[in-house]
Amino acid sequence: MTIDVAAAADRIRPYARRTPLWRVEVDGRPLALKLEHLQLTGSFKIRGALNTLLALGKPDHVVTASGGNHGLGVARAAQLLGLSATVFVPVTAPEGKVRRIEAAGAKLIRHGASYAEAAVAAREFPGTYIEAYNHPLVVSGQGTVGLEIVADLPEVDAVAVAVGGGGLVAGIASAIDGRLTVAVEPVNCSALRNALDAGEPVDGPVESVAASALGATRLGDLPFSVLTSAPVTSLLVTDEELLAARDRLWEEFRLAVEPAAAVPFAAFLAGNVPGEVPCVVLCGANTDWTP
Repeated sequence: MTIDVAAAADRIRPYARRTPLWRVEVDGRPLALKLEHLQLTGSFKIRGALNTLLALGKPDHVVTASGGNHGLGVARAAQLLGLSATVFVPVTAPEGKVRRIEAAGAKLIRHGASYAEAAVAAREFPGTYIEAYNHPLVVSGQGTVGLEIVADLPEVDAVAVAVGGGGLVAGIASAIDGRLTVAVEPVNCSALRNALDAGEPVDGPVESVAASALGATRLGDLPFSVLTSAPVTSLLVTDEELLAARDRLWEEFRLAVEPAAAVPFAAFLAGNVPGEVPCVVLCGANTDWTP
């Protein structure tokens, strides 16, 4: 099975939103903001979930594990398609995300202290297991974000995106036709940087305020393969930088996003995102943060 972003776009079009692209100026530089936090469920994750469920012929019962956003995407996708879903989350999952998963109709099971522990238990549960990021159908679905960016802004030359397990960044890299992908991670929550340094995906620490969304301990093998064969720059930002970026998105543009979504904007503010016409993907808004 190969990555096919165009086919994914055709499958999910009746269900997912086509999110806006907003051209702005920040610190004297032009910037495009992909407002993916306005997606159904408040994050891009529903794209990969929908593509997977539709391509698999809408299995009767689906199971997944998640730190929050992926589980919500699977729960809502299953609800849209008339399927049942069970979502495992670690006991550390934010209450706002847990509440939304249950509101989407999924059975919620808390298990383990980390996403990895929740995933082990979920794989043993009856049903069709839906990967969070390490599957061609999931990567293809997430890549539809990149197709929309290029369609709305053909002159875009760099796309900055936050990295967790790698599904979104790999999908975008597969969809933007050789343009530069700028992969941004928090310090101490950097599965891609760890993999690049080691030459292969390896386990690493998950210590960041953005960990509920970007808290994969290891980059997926498929994303690693994609990201080491495409034009990709890896950047790191501190928690202080990403929180300041989140606050500025609210203060300057009235955009309320979760910490993970501000990660690539933090890299832009630091002057580290190249390009004459760059785009920053705001990937999620599942937070109970109050400005």
